[in-house]
Amino acid sequence: MTPRRLAAFVLVAAAVLAAPRPAAQRSEPRSPRNADYTIEVRLDPEARRLEGRQVLTWTNIQAVPAGELRFHLYWNAWRNDRSTWMLEERLTGDLPAAIREDAWGWIEVDSIRLRAASGAPLDLTAEARFDSPDDGNPDDRTVLVVPLPAPVAPGESVAVEMAWRARVPRTFARTGFRGDFFFLAHWFPKLGVFEGEEGWACHQFHSNTEFYSDYGVYDVTITTPERFVVGATGRQVEERPAGSGEVARRFVQEDVHGFAWTASPDYRVATGRFEAPGLPPVDLRLLYQPEHAGQVERHLAATRATLELYGTWYGPYPYRQLTVVDPAWGAGAGGMEYPTLFTAGSRLFNPPAGGSPEHVTIHEAGHQFWYGVVGNDEYEHAWLDEGLNTYSTAHAYEETYGQEAFVARYLRPPGTSWRGFLPVVHREARSPRWIDGIRLDRYRRSAERDVPATPSYLYYPGSHGDISYAKTATWLMTLERHLGWETQREILSTFYERWSFRHPEPEDFFAVANEVARARRGVELDWFFDQVHYGDASFDYAVERSDSFEAEVEGLVEEEGELVYRGGGEAGDAEEAETVYRSEVVVRRIGEGVFPVEVLMVFEDGSELRRLWDGRDRWRLLVHEGPSKLDYAAVDPDRTLLLDLDWTNNSREVRDPGWLAPAKWASRWLVWAQDLLQTWTFFV
Repeated sequence: MTPRRLAAFVLVAAAVLAAPRPAAQRSEPRSPRNADYTIEVRLDPEARRLEGRQVLTWTNIQAVPAGELRFHLYWNAWRNDRSTWMLEERLTGDLPAAIREDAWGWIEVDSIRLRAASGAPLDLTAEARFDSPDDGNPDDRTVLVVPLPAPVAPGESVAVEMAWRARVPRTFARTGFRGDFFFLAHWFPKLGVFEGEEGWACHQFHSNTEFYSDYGVYDVTITTPERFVVGATGRQVEERPAGSGEVARRFVQEDVHGFAWTASPDYRVATGRFEAPGLPPVDLRLLYQPEHAGQVERHLAATRATLELYGTWYGPYPYRQLTVVDPAWGAGAGGMEYPTLFTAGSRLFNPPAGGSPEHVTIHEAGHQFWYGVVGNDEYEHAWLDEGLNTYSTAHAYEETYGQEAFVARYLRPPGTSWRGFLPVVHREARSPRWIDGIRLDRYRRSAERDVPATPSYLYYPGSHGDISYAKTATWLMTLERHLGWETQREILSTFYERWSFRHPEPEDFFAVANEVARARRGVELDWFFDQVHYGDASFDYAVERSDSFEAEVEGLVEEEGELVYRGGGEAGDAEEAETVYRSEVVVRRIGEGVFPVEVLMVFEDGSELRRLWDGRDRWRLLVHEGPSKLDYAAVDPDRTLLLDLDWTNNSREVRDPGWLAPAKWASRWLVWAQDLLQTWTFFV
């Protein structure tokens, strides 16, 4: 941007921000609306620059005064390789060895002025400073502290004007550009959350975790070249020429805690509408890539399914519109949630039920509920959003699409690392790694890596996904199998209703869960939460021994002319023959975790015996005498405890299983050989 055009933009933006704006139709407040933003921003796609001005109106809703304001400057995480985000991301191994020069991004605040009730605004630019409250990193510039001349008392408001510039990075953390595709999230100076006596919740930008902000009204005007299609949080209420081949579009949204937008000349636009009995209608807008025209209805159908199922199970989606973004190929912006807008993800050759775009669409649309409406602190307690939504996604996906999926099998002989280049794609049941839509191996590989109660930003980089997403979803599914779906659903719907447009803590969720479980089932759940949240207990129950042999017939007595067994097990008729089998099963608790489990004994005549074990002892001997020999025994046969780390030791047969291992490996090689032959048919 030339200095003349920059000066013109700044003057126009200042006039717009200062002048009364045409009132957009506003709903009754659902949230405190204590952080309202009015923003003017211009995108220069050639220079990859943003120029912006904003007015933040902030109200102190806490009981103590605030002597300063703290802002997130997220894009400074990509200013150089010394930021905390970059240092942590390097530990994950996800960063390339060399970062392109055009990849870096940054944000600079040029002026900060405090609006006064009368007179000229007070310039605070010189007093602003950077802080690194989490690790003291002097090279991290993602937190900006603005001291105030006088504290903001409880109930009082301040208005702060800021002018800033930013360079759009090549995509980091789903934010940036690829060619003419731009996806811009967390792109402006964004206020942290003042929590009273605890001070400001305004962490540095960390590789592990995401975001936390107060709710407010966003009134954002975006200026781009005319050829760009723009999508954004909220509803577009105005469009006007901005001169020099540019157009300004104004978006407004109430009761949200963030604002994201995207621009590209390649977008195609499809619209739809969600309507379902008992739920408010929602206008849908899909921005899709031209090569994905055949997948338009699939995106919209998955979005509608989410709004209906989540809305029925937990509570209605409260906004009038929802924008779905299909990012450009290779843009790195897919699979992320923002208020009233989310990015999905697809590919050119994409069979139905392949998981994309359906699964990612359901998951990101679901975040509109657990991230958008229930606004927990994702820095400290990411599982309250990610885990609850992963669990809910599993239910919604299988409710809509079933348990089967398209699977690509590659030419890889069992036990080798070589992968062929040509997959054989077919439809089959999901692999045993998936139970009720939860991918359990993600939890198992990090089950004890960090205690979940640890603030999420302090997790070891890379384990956030396994703990916040997978472990939480696994223990939620375990809890559902323990309590039943209706009780679990009521826990989540009560939590959603009670904490909408608020900032819940883990203890708030546990209180709701205990309240509902106590009322419906007469049980408390603290023993469970102490293990899965406040501790890192591992769960592993096993059948260590199973045996069955003939026993002396001392338990047979005669009653009314019939032989009836009154031995060590439950009563049952004995056969005329006096052969009685004594069956012994030893079950063991290998892990530290304690959970009530059933022990199943299956006999050769087809009969079964189930006993409930509280699971507290390190081992337990179960004995039964009866007319049939034991076939096998299993602990937790219905797989209620999905947290069990090793299901291969959960059962044991009485007979010699020596033939099972070679049979298993032979079957795997046969499947590989079959796939190889099928692949060769493509060349015949």
